[in-house]
Amino acid sequence: MSLPAAVLGTGQTHHRSRRADVSMAGLCREAIDRALDDAGLDWPDIDAVVLGKAPDLFEGVMMPELALADALGATGKPLLRVHTAGSVGGSTALVAAQHVQAGVHRRVLAVAFEKQSESNAMWALSIAPPFVMPVHAGAGGYFAPHVRSYIAQSGAPEHIGAMVAVKDRRAGALNPYAHLRQADITLESVQASTMLWDPIRYDETCPSSDGACAMVIGDETAAAGRDDVAWVHATAMRTEPTQFAGRDHVSPAAGREAAAALWRAAGIDDPLHQVDVAEIYVPFSWFEPMWLENLGFAEPGQGWKLTESGATALGGLMPVNPSGGVLSSNPIGASGLLRFAEAAMQVMGRAGEHQVDGARTAFGHAYGGGSQFFSMWVLRSEKP
Repeated sequence: MSLPAAVLGTGQTHHRSRRADVSMAGLCREAIDRALDDAGLDWPDIDAVVLGKAPDLFEGVMMPELALADALGATGKPLLRVHTAGSVGGSTALVAAQHVQAGVHRRVLAVAFEKQSESNAMWALSIAPPFVMPVHAGAGGYFAPHVRSYIAQSGAPEHIGAMVAVKDRRAGALNPYAHLRQADITLESVQASTMLWDPIRYDETCPSSDGACAMVIGDETAAAGRDDVAWVHATAMRTEPTQFAGRDHVSPAAGREAAAALWRAAGIDDPLHQVDVAEIYVPFSWFEPMWLENLGFAEPGQGWKLTESGATALGGLMPVNPSGGVLSSNPIGASGLLRFAEAAMQVMGRAGEHQVDGARTAFGHAYGGGSQFFSMWVLRSEKP
């Protein structure tokens, strides 16, 4: 049986298209310093560091954890690197939590980052390595056919993608750290934006961001006497190959199975009504209704109706991405950890203008690769 673990503090950078004012080390320290301050801790209090990073080719720096060890405060301490493509931020949080739950460490620092401005992620995603299916079109070109399949299967009207973009970008305007803060975005402006990969338009895609996120996870003793922490109630990770006969690209089995395991572990049988707020990895707006179905918040073919009804907006039945989500900030390596951290901030009551009233149970989600890596957790204000 695992020991109790709690998020003690979170921190993130101001996400921008280019953070020329800091190096990779400085970017990470900006997030870490805020996380330590939020947790009321200092460097000597940290027992181990877990670093998450998307493919090294995104910046062209191989094994950056080695050069960053000093900046991460990892000198003389265990340092572990995690990599599960775009889901890596979520996986990083889970690995850090599991070290605490296993009783190996009392306080673990999780940090993830991306400095996309120093390389070309589109190029890095388009190369043709040996023995691997060529994509040649970046993430958007890979995922657009899956979106088209979802629309064909569900009968979703074409405005749903634009609705999600408007919702998340307006929410991002309430988040002081968000890259895109577009309070004046409209359905019409999104629908008038350039078509990039049919049916995905320019304003329905995530930005390319420089940014970092950090989190301190501690054991029961570290959280003693505090009522402002977010307790980890359940975690799940699942993976499947990119291609195999009969694979469901619209609702991958790994995502369904991870969610089912998560809900069982958390004692949740009706996630739509038992989860107060969800931070879901939505890099292209159409993935909101797709993931609502994959994760069990909606029946197959019904996710878009949940979105259209306003249930996923701030003030709705279950707000999705009140932080603005990946559509507002996308430092790829950190994007998953941001989802997990923002879920924690909601439970801790520290989400500022995008705080969901009465949030006591929150869900964090990340996916990566060709929709093949999934990580997720459930946090609550009460100790398990």
